[in-house]
Amino acid sequence: MRVVLSGGGTGGHIYPAVAIARECEKRFPDCTFLYIGTERGLESRLVPEEGLPFATIDITGFRRKLSIDNVKTVMRFIRGVTKAKAMLKEFKPDVVIGTGGYVCGPVVYAASKLGIPTVVHEQNVIPGLTNSFLSRYVNSVAVSYEQSTSHFNKAKNVVYCGNPRATAVVEANRERGFASLGLPIDSRIVLVVGGSRGAQAINNAMIGMVPMLKQLPGVHFVYVTGQNYYESTRKSVLQASEAVRNHLHVLPYIGNMPEVLAATTLAVSRAGASSLAELTALGIPSILIPSPNVTNNHQEANARSLQEVGAAFMITEKQLTTEALFAQIKTLMTDEKKRSHMSSCAKSAGQPDAAARVVTELERLTGK
Repeated sequence: MRVVLSGGGTGGHIYPAVAIARECEKRFPDCTFLYIGTERGLESRLVPEEGLPFATIDITGFRRKLSIDNVKTVMRFIRGVTKAKAMLKEFKPDVVIGTGGYVCGPVVYAASKLGIPTVVHEQNVIPGLTNSFLSRYVNSVAVSYEQSTSHFNKAKNVVYCGNPRATAVVEANRERGFASLGLPIDSRIVLVVGGSRGAQAINNAMIGMVPMLKQLPGVHFVYVTGQNYYESTRKSVLQASEAVRNHLHVLPYIGNMPEVLAATTLAVSRAGASSLAELTALGIPSILIPSPNVTNNHQEANARSLQEVGAAFMITEKQLTTEALFAQIKTLMTDEKKRSHMSSCAKSAGQPDAAARVVTELERLTGK
């Protein structure tokens, strides 16, 4: 099978596409790929690192209010469609799948106009602008949440698959996770992470919380600041962390996140779709702090969906304080029964076979 993948801007769009590619490789050992992204997006680094052939088009996203930049974006979209058509005619894919982000707009639209089977995958409860636009042109829309189905009433076909990122983490080696942190295999770990770029509000809360960590002497905190905040945050943390230094890891980024997650007892996280797919696939209880700086406030909808089934607690950024966050962490880390219940609820909400479900839909559309 020949597959074109497109999606970018954030890891939340890129990692599901990579997971789909890996599942295609399992099912079709001779599968050939082309990933189309942008030069500016995170995909320009992550996709080549995954060993997938990578090509680019020039496209930007629409602003949500009237702007001359939107006229320029329309022109880039038209040029992007033309370039994408040329790429598709040369590559001759059996199917094209978009996983979100504005780059997949011209790629998937071009494929639909060429009569190539097309799919978009929506990670969030509330769909993004690009996937909403594409849904009326593609053959199928694959969703991560059943609640998303009603948002695609103009789509030809909607299938509930879950988030393919779940498949990529479910078999992660927890022993390697402990080893990479230099911790004994029976350690209890609280992982605090604000996304690949970090989150200032979570960093501030964590800095204030450091002196309190001695109240949980048997707990190891792994604190991922994000590259942009690492140096300044590390200095602030270390100044206050002498008493808990052996129980606090401050890192800018984790390259083996699935393995570290597999070793995690409790996660404190933003509520991006891929993060939640990872947490539920592994059955990790979580405290979710959704980012308010996203389209349609979709992270709060994501977080609420897990809170409603008992898998997570949500703290909005307006409610976030050092005291509120530590109180919730302390409550859960001293209540094994509660954590166990949340873990079961998280696993019940997970879809570890999500990538396989998506690839089954690709098979159906292509007749392969």
